[in-house]
Amino acid sequence: MKVFLILLAPVIAFGAVNHPEWTAPEFTRVFAKPDPAHAFAAAKIYSADGSVWRTPAEDWEGARHRVAGDPAWAQWLAHERAQTDAWITRCHDHAEWVAGWGHEFVSPKDGSFLTFTPDVPGVDVKFLSSPSDPHVEITPTIFRAWVVDFRGSNMAMVERAARLWRLTGDPKYADWAAGQLDFYAQNRLKWPIQDRFYGPSQLFGQPLDEAVCLIKMTDAAHLIWDRSSPERRQYWIDNYFEPEARLMNQSKRENPNIGCWLRSASGQVALFCGDQALLQWVLDGPWGVRQQMARGVTSDYLWFEQSMGYNEYMVQALTSFFIAAAQHGHGPELAREMEVFENLALAPDLLRFPNGGLPNFADGTYQRHVPFTNLLLGFYRVLPTARGVAAARETRNWDTLIDPPQGPPVPIPPLPPVTTRNFESTRFAILRAGGWQVFFHYGQLTGSHAQAGALDFEAYYGDTDVSHVPWTVGYGSPLHHGYYTRGLNHNVPLINGEGEIPAHQGVLRGFDAAHASVAADQPDYRTDASASRSLRIDGSRLIDRASIAAKAGTPQLLGLALHLQGKVNLPAAFAPVTDFATGRPSPFSYWRDVKAAAYRDAASFDVRYAGGLVLRVTLSTPGEFRVFHADVPDAPPPARSEAFYVEKLGTSAVFTTEFTPSP
Repeated sequence: MKVFLILLAPVIAFGAVNHPEWTAPEFTRVFAKPDPAHAFAAAKIYSADGSVWRTPAEDWEGARHRVAGDPAWAQWLAHERAQTDAWITRCHDHAEWVAGWGHEFVSPKDGSFLTFTPDVPGVDVKFLSSPSDPHVEITPTIFRAWVVDFRGSNMAMVERAARLWRLTGDPKYADWAAGQLDFYAQNRLKWPIQDRFYGPSQLFGQPLDEAVCLIKMTDAAHLIWDRSSPERRQYWIDNYFEPEARLMNQSKRENPNIGCWLRSASGQVALFCGDQALLQWVLDGPWGVRQQMARGVTSDYLWFEQSMGYNEYMVQALTSFFIAAAQHGHGPELAREMEVFENLALAPDLLRFPNGGLPNFADGTYQRHVPFTNLLLGFYRVLPTARGVAAARETRNWDTLIDPPQGPPVPIPPLPPVTTRNFESTRFAILRAGGWQVFFHYGQLTGSHAQAGALDFEAYYGDTDVSHVPWTVGYGSPLHHGYYTRGLNHNVPLINGEGEIPAHQGVLRGFDAAHASVAADQPDYRTDASASRSLRIDGSRLIDRASIAAKAGTPQLLGLALHLQGKVNLPAAFAPVTDFATGRPSPFSYWRDVKAAAYRDAASFDVRYAGGLVLRVTLSTPGEFRVFHADVPDAPPPARSEAFYVEKLGTSAVFTTEFTPSP
């Protein structure tokens, strides 16, 4: 996201904000983090006094010299002007457009995100498309979701135009930006209050989008402050900034990542307008920044929602706030919070697979890869790291223009090694031995963004992706709740076709780093079942033992889902199944070309992977069972992969899977 830039604008009268009462929320536990400043020390650049943060600079005079004297900067500026000019000329927000939810800007066929352009649906274009769905009809829901992207893009352009005014002095940019602030202040009350999710919003269908754009608009207002009359500035405050801050404070009074965006937006309004009461609530309130860092960041320096997408998004949320706060002199009092925050962008390095990709712990629409250079670049102005500063030296953007890295280059250290490790406070474990790297997700800390994925695992052998859990699609798609978040989409045990009901921390039964083994129980896996799993690496073999037990005394359909990124060599005994989804939960309807065969005690298959790896996969469980094989959804659409579903009747079952590389 764009970084919030602060000038020491005059402090004006800011009406009293209706701050929520400081009542004690129901938080997760406070996670111990005894020395955050020295965690991941090799990656950080420390100041002379040993701190990890610095006060960001905002050097517009130097920026003008840079674009005047450096052809590359001059070319960059020309591009910024051209894009802004094109938008100003062509694109106009409308008071009659009511914004919806961005996650509904998806294909109804496969849940893929539609391609956004500023062309107005139904006016400039007759249909929309996604990379996998070339013709999508325009519905009222899709149009409102398009408005989210358009209005967000327009507000980002307001910030961009204000920056161009500050850099070039061209009044057309300040005048257009001021006109847009007028537009939103004048029309805010024309849009209906929406409360679909976790609090009220008005310019958008959810408070998250409201907060993201409020940050941009606050930045724009401060940049054109001295170009605008006192009466006009007060009008913006009375009719946009103050009411928006009130709205933010009514939403998400809890920990999850969205709360960080809301606090960040309110905090930057408070800093800009000099509202000390609002700032105190943002910092020290029960859902404030200090509580977010204390209770939302685990002892492993990972975000407690467990999704790497939201780990990243949380860092983006607070980057601009910490920059603004440090510029306003609050760096010393926020030093610990910034130390913890910085580690959120570094800790995922310890979880990476050989290709740099991260496991899919919870909701995420694509695989994240480390290092998170984009995050380190985003906050290098306040929290410099060797990698972030190096990226800044090679990047031309508004941050590097007004606050370019100083001093000689610092060598970039290698990423820390990935080793067998138990991330107890986050409920993860990694096994690494014998050519294998296995990620085990044995528990959850919150239901926010949790899927039916407790006891899930993902595995690589060498550089080969053996099995991963597919990511999800736009949350507005039926496939999100109907398939991707459900048990069948995970490598987990099932009862009557269903996996875990989130969220449970689970019980770690054992972790042995020397012997590369881990075991955990989920006593409350579901109201009707308990489950457990153990994983160990024995030489070149990976051995998985998953069990599930019905709490009722009558036989149930007990099963195991296993997703594979290779091509299974199916025996001739497998025959097509036409009624696979009949009598089973809805996720089963998304599997295609289903075939099945009956076995007793054990079944073995050769699975061939790209690059030449062949694994012998043996599925075993005492007695008779059926093995189903199918072509299944992967992510992002239209990706597909292969999967097994093993099923038997009983009150309890143990499913053992052995993966053995062929010589």
